[in-house]
Amino acid sequence: MDNVAANAARPGEFWTYTLQLPQDRRAVRIARATTRSVLLAYGMAQVSDVAELLASELVTNALRYSDGPAWIRLSNPRTQHVRVGVWDSNPTIPPPFHGASHPTGPPEGAERGRGLLLVRECADRWGGYAVGEEVFGMCGKLLWFELAA
Repeated sequence: MDNVAANAARPGEFWTYTLQLPQDRRAVRIARATTRSVLLAYGMAQVSDVAELLASELVTNALRYSDGPAWIRLSNPRTQHVRVGVWDSNPTIPPPFHGASHPTGPPEGAERGRGLLLVRECADRWGGYAVGEEVFGMCGKLLWFELAA
């Protein structure tokens, strides 16, 4: 039996990992490494590269546009998908995630502004919603994506 098959999540198995990320330039690298480690541990190597890239885009967005910490949560919602969500303290849902069916990209030559469009293009499902004070007395937003494993 190979190592991937031995580590693969069993059908119906639920798991979740959550990591708080401080406002620190190293947080994106740590989120990427955590995403990769969790997915490899559960035998989901086939989606680890894409999940790592998309997670880093969400974390970068969270740290760039909020002034507090962010949280990343990886889970397997009892399906053959991995879900990655990133919470931050800014309640504004960015344009690529708040409903435009074909959002416009950044101006030609812009150095940033493509990350959330990349998430929309590469993820099987994605979304975002504002979070009120009912969650631990904090408000903000949660952006998430899912990939079929």
